[in-house]
Amino acid sequence: MKITRQKHAKKYISFYKYNFKFRPPFQILIDGTFCQAALKNKIQIKEQMPKYLMGEVQLCTTNCVLKELESLGKELYGAKIILQRFQVRNCAHIKSPVGASQCLQSMIDGNNPHHYFVATQDQDLTASVKRIPGIPLIFIIQNTMVLDKPSPSSAAHVQAVQTGQLVTVQQKESIQTLKEEQGLVNSTERKGRKRKRKGGPNPLSCLKKKKKIQGQQQQQQPAGEKKKRKRHRKRTGGGGLQVETVAQIEKA
Repeated sequence: MKITRQKHAKKYISFYKYNFKFRPPFQILIDGTFCQAALKNKIQIKEQMPKYLMGEVQLCTTNCVLKELESLGKELYGAKIILQRFQVRNCAHIKSPVGASQCLQSMIDGNNPHHYFVATQDQDLTASVKRIPGIPLIFIIQNTMVLDKPSPSSAAHVQAVQTGQLVTVQQKESIQTLKEEQGLVNSTERKGRKRKRKGGPNPLSCLKKKKKIQGQQQQQQPAGEKKKRKRHRKRTGGGGLQVETVAQIEKA
């Protein structure tokens, strides 16, 4: 049974590593119910958790969980002592503490950005954790710690990503631009794009042609003006010749 449980844990951890980017040290959020169950079943959380998950772990809790254990009295004093040995993570309820279940839900809100495992015996918290994809759940049963199999929401999320249903057109375009900036685009794709750019019209060549045409027009215009002036001179000269011939005739 112990070997089978270890194989299942290895399989589930690989699932979260590959699909949700979990990496050691694994961060384990623990509440008072889990510590109380570990105390009753004589489970050493700090020693057994790294062995079971096959990697380095960071055991942590919140101020709200500690406050709740203090309010419940002496019956949970042992669980409180165990929980105080772990790291205390900052939550959003420092000034006005809330219940442990509500606090831990807020820590994993937004698809679990900090990649927390959740260790609890609370049924309500367990149900809410299973509705969010990408959150490993640990509980104690029959004197052993058990990593629960991925929830249906986690499996559905992975399937949607693999089929491309969760990737929009804008996300694909942004991914493509990031690949180009980091030099991950294939050389064939780059060559094809360069060829398309070379095949287009060159705006500089068009500008040069326009300049030549304008220069020719400027050269033609003064030539026309000179011709007009010559014609004008010829007309005046013609008039002078006619006057001279009349004078000569009168003298004759």
